[in-house]
Parts: sequence; structure tokens; C-alpha cells
Amino acid sequence: MDRLTALAGLRRQTIWPGAAAVSGGGDSIALMHLLAHWAKAHKLPPPIVLSVDHGLRPGSAKEAKQVARWAKVLGLKSQILTARGIAPDADIEAQARQQRFSLIGGWMAKNRIATLYVGHTQDDQAETFLLRLARGSGLDGLSAMRPLAAYPVSGFAGLAVARPMLGMPRAPLRDWLRQRKQDWLEDPMNLQPRFARTRIRALAGALAAAGLTPGRIADAADHLARAREALDLVTEAVLARAAKPVDGAVLIDPLALAAAPREVGLRALASLLMGLSGQDYRPRFDALERLFERVTGGRLGGGATLGGCALAPAPRRLQAFGPQTLVLERESSRNVR
Repeated sequence: MDRLTALAGLRRQTIWPGAAAVSGGGDSIALMHLLAHWAKAHKLPPPIVLSVDHGLRPGSAKEAKQVARWAKVLGLKSQILTARGIAPDADIEAQARQQRFSLIGGWMAKNRIATLYVGHTQDDQAETFLLRLARGSGLDGLSAMRPLAAYPVSGFAGLAVARPMLGMPRAPLRDWLRQRKQDWLEDPMNLQPRFARTRIRALAGALAAAGLTPGRIADAADHLARAREALDLVTEAVLARAAKPVDGAVLIDPLALAAAPREVGLRALASLLMGLSGQDYRPRFDALERLFERVTGGRLGGGATLGGCALAPAPRRLQAFGPQTLVLERESSRNVR
């Protein structure tokens, strides 16, 4: 593997100093090595290695300590973050991810480190696409993970996540580690078929034989990401005409939403709901679409709620767009009436 190829993205997206999320798996161990080499070559401070002990299975604390030892060999400082409280017993993958990013985000904010580097590869990109396709996700869900993105949980404004290895397949990274005689950990949970990602990985060989290689799937996700970027720009233009912030609420012109292409109008409404409620994910699509139909069809009546927000006809003093003006507020704060 050409180390410089793997690091090419860093030169375009680096926000330094940075921290590396290292679980001990092959991808994150490769990331730790690559970042250490990159920082040294550019005479920059080395990355801080962060690992999380979720306590979900025996041996997790021991593995976190092993990551710290490997980091020390490279001359890197490390920090083990330990999850407290009751371990999740349902939707373990999603809850563990939320817990992990919350712990790491808190540490980064406290230590004034703005960027978290993670070891997502081309294979992860393809697996995520397939997982979301199976869940019926729309364009946003199917579009690719981005090389540089906002922090994935709320409450950490100003933090970012960088993925410098998204263009690299998983196998060459492991070959490179073997050449360096660097071990890594295999998480036994990755072999349990109760997890959706494990089931997707089991299909990799059959999919590749049919021409659906990780590279092809990742390319499709990337194409959708470019389409999403174009839609985002159009949505911003619609929002500039259709929405007006006022006193912790938003005034909305339903006629402007109705005049936009349907996908753009839906995205605009979802953006307003998420922005006001502070939620990380938009409402379920079917519920969003029902609300959009009521808003644009003049059938809102006395009002409706969705995603932690309340939408209702605006009082006369707030009719910035005429009598059809609607007011969107957080459900807990009806302070503009």
C-alpha cells in the first residue's frame, strides 16, 4: 500500500491538532500509524489517541489498555474514556455509537481539539450504503460519508470528523500493517449475525461476484453525495424566501414551499424542524411527507406537531408573508404568540 495515497486527503482537509479514534481494529490501528507518520513528516504535533471502553463485554478494558501500549510505541499520547451507567440492551450498535461520540466529543471540547480522525474505509462506505438501502433511506441516507463533516451528535458545535481513508479498501491496509509487524484486535461482536453490519459483510463475496464490489458501491454513494450537495444549495435558496426567524421561532410561507420542487420543499421543512428542535436526524419520512401535504395544501387547520416542534397559523402581528403565514416553534416554548 502506498502510504502517501492514503494520506492524500489529509492535505486537503486537515484541521490540526487532531485526535484519532482508535478501537484497536485494523482500520483504526492503520489510521493511528498513518497520522503519526503524517504529523512527523509535516513537523506538526502528534495526534492524541482516544479509545473508548464501552464495557459491553469482558476484556474491553484490557483491549483499551493494549491500544494505549501500541500508541506509546509510536510515541503518541493516549486517553481511555470509560462509559458509565447501564449498558444498552437494544439497538446496541446505534447506542454504542452515540455513547462513543458523546464521550469523545466531551473530551475534545474540554481539551480544545477540533477534529476527530476516524478509520472509515471504502468498505465502510459500501456497507453503510447497503445498510441504509435496506432500511429504506432516501437520498441523504444513501449519499456517501464525507471526508470532512460536522460532528455527528448534537451539543458539540465547532467539532468535526475527518475520514482520510475513505478511498482506501480495507484489505491493503491490513497488508500494510502485516508488513510492519503490527498486530490489531478483532472484535468478536463483528462476527455475531444479530448485527446488521455483520450480515451485510457476509454478503460481500456474493455481491462482488455480481459486480457490486465495495468500490462500485462507494462510487454510487459518492454520486448521490454530489446530488445531495446540489439539492442543499437549492434548498438554502428556498429557505431564504420561505422562512424568517423571529424571537426563537420561525415564520414560514407555505406558498413558497409549495412552489419549490417537492424534494426541495420536503428538505426545507425538515431543515427547519431539525434546526429549531436541535435534533440530529430528521423526522421519519412518512410523517414529514404528511405534514408537508397539510402545509402546502392549506389543510393545517389549527396546527400540528412533529419532531419536537409545533406548527400553527401565525397571529396577525407575525404575518410576515401575509395571512397564510405559519409559525414554527419548539413544543416547549410558545413564547412568540
